[in-house]
Amino acid sequence: MQSHSSPTPPHEALAPHTPLPAYYGDEAEHQQFLRRIFDDTAPDYDRIERVLALGSGPWYRRSALQRGGLQPGAQVLDVGIGTGLVAREALTLIGARGQLVGVDPSPGMMGQVSLPGVELVRGRAEALPRPDASSDFISMGYALRHIADVNAAFAEFFRVLRPGGRLLVLEISKPEGRVGTAVLKAYMRGVVPLIARVVARGHDTAELWRYYWDTIEACIAPESVLAALRAAGFEGVKRNVELGIFSEYTATKPA
Repeated sequence: MQSHSSPTPPHEALAPHTPLPAYYGDEAEHQQFLRRIFDDTAPDYDRIERVLALGSGPWYRRSALQRGGLQPGAQVLDVGIGTGLVAREALTLIGARGQLVGVDPSPGMMGQVSLPGVELVRGRAEALPRPDASSDFISMGYALRHIADVNAAFAEFFRVLRPGGRLLVLEISKPEGRVGTAVLKAYMRGVVPLIARVVARGHDTAELWRYYWDTIEACIAPESVLAALRAAGFEGVKRNVELGIFSEYTATKPA
């Protein structure tokens, strides 16, 4: 349950990407689209991810969490837990003394999570169902493009973190060069949906991966993400980039 000690100051809404009318009309349709596509594709999600990442996904996620400052014994909130890919690696780092809570709006995705001891809560990043100052570490893996309001989400992250708590937001960013962008677009919009049709059982899985690229292409610039984190009150705001496309946004709540 949320517990605000003082009124939250108003903020200007910041969408993570420009509207995509090929998939939905207004924001209500956007939320319905996301609920449908993630619920329907949940059983196939991990299988496709393993093929696309060539088995390197767990290693990268664990390394990113370490770079983000995740420590043994931490109280972790994983926002947009999905099927638990980031949470699984976080558990190996926090150990038996740590605890992890996963939040996601998709019951279908959370139904695929098989991680003993993890508490699952249905909710959205913009209105986290967690008390003030209740987490040492917040992670969000590749879900920033699927929320409605970046500023509202970052304000919630700030509220839920304890003083000195750390935040890690993982995202895929469009390459800076035209050639890199063209190659990634061809891969995400052509190769990945084809693989999805072969590997997956869900009929909407190919559509999901096409949508992934379209949100990447339309996403706000990394500088806007960094500015939004600073505006929310975070300090030590940084962006680390791996392989030219994997963005790791890190920040700390002042002690």
